[in-house]
Amino acid sequence: MLSKIVSRGGPAAGYLAVRFLKSIGLLVATPLSLVFGWFVPGITAGLVRLANSERRRAAQYLGRPQPEVLPPALPRRPGDVVTLFRDKSFKRSLRCLLMPVAMIPELVVAMIAVLGAPAAIATMALWQLDPGNFTLMGVGVDSWLEALTNGPAQILVSLAFLGWVAPALARRHATAALELLAPSQEQLDTARLERRVEELTKSRAGAVDSHGAELRRIERDLHDGTQAQLVSLAMRIGIAKRTMAEDPERAAQLLDDARDGAEQAMTELRGVLRTMYPPILADRGLAGAVSALAARCPLPVELRIGELGNVPAAVEAAAYFVVAESLTNVTKHSAAGHVDVQLERRDEDLYLAVTDDGIGGARISEQSDLLGRGSGLHGMLHRVQAIDGHMELQSPIGGPTRIEVLLPCG
Repeated sequence: MLSKIVSRGGPAAGYLAVRFLKSIGLLVATPLSLVFGWFVPGITAGLVRLANSERRRAAQYLGRPQPEVLPPALPRRPGDVVTLFRDKSFKRSLRCLLMPVAMIPELVVAMIAVLGAPAAIATMALWQLDPGNFTLMGVGVDSWLEALTNGPAQILVSLAFLGWVAPALARRHATAALELLAPSQEQLDTARLERRVEELTKSRAGAVDSHGAELRRIERDLHDGTQAQLVSLAMRIGIAKRTMAEDPERAAQLLDDARDGAEQAMTELRGVLRTMYPPILADRGLAGAVSALAARCPLPVELRIGELGNVPAAVEAAAYFVVAESLTNVTKHSAAGHVDVQLERRDEDLYLAVTDDGIGGARISEQSDLLGRGSGLHGMLHRVQAIDGHMELQSPIGGPTRIEVLLPCG
């Protein structure tokens, strides 16, 4: 019973004591804030940060999820009072000034809860050193009768404060902080839209960079591969045409070489086209294409494909390349012995997860590390973000590595 009282009342008394210390600091800083706050933007911004810290601490004490916080104070120039009074976060955070009103009662409750019982025990043992100057229940102790009567009563009161009064007061304070300092629905909607715009801006920039890199790669593949083969093919046909009359055998050999060159150019051209949109997706669909990737992987692959429904072509291509790049990375870098691929439809999203039992340590970076890892994952992330998808990588040292991707199909 006693341990339960202490475990419940200890955090409550600590919460109230910290609120008292913060209230003292706020009480001292308030006059300076009233004088200089309008001129120094950092002072008013600090009040908003204090309000957010109070909400987070209150939610932590109540065991609730971390709440939405007030948006940062509006940027303003020194002396810009118009912006200051337009700042909804600042006006909402002014409610923190109510904290000093409750600080004395809360401190009294915390002191009685924490110190009441130890003080009673000490007084019962030491009152004879200075009779009348030791008190129990607010009354001076002059005899053992008063010590043995008021002492246990003070212990019981202290335990009652510790077990019930302090927790109730702390919960009430925390609940009030969450309610009074909560951002308005308009602020929440605005903050949510701002975060969404920021995410879309980043994904758009990544998509543009990825698209530019892809175009440069295609141009380089066509210029260095297919175009060179076609130029060589044209030269061979031209030489064969000039030597046809004088040396038919030589011309026939050149035409055979030209035919081989044409086949090689077609092969390279199909390879380039396959990186843009794999033909196997059109022939066999996403499930069949992923099955083919799993079959070609040198490692054992456990493939779990659920009902996919109607998947847009861009999403199919992104999912295909994520699986292809993931299996390539696992084969080259992970030292894994097994790979698990899961693909299914979750409401309006396509869910994809690739897990291996390798050594882990994979990271997303623009440049490859010493082992050649990272840049492929960076390109994969850009490909996913380009269609407003979400990708998460979990790869602790020692493994396992897990890539989870959500691609919107709506």
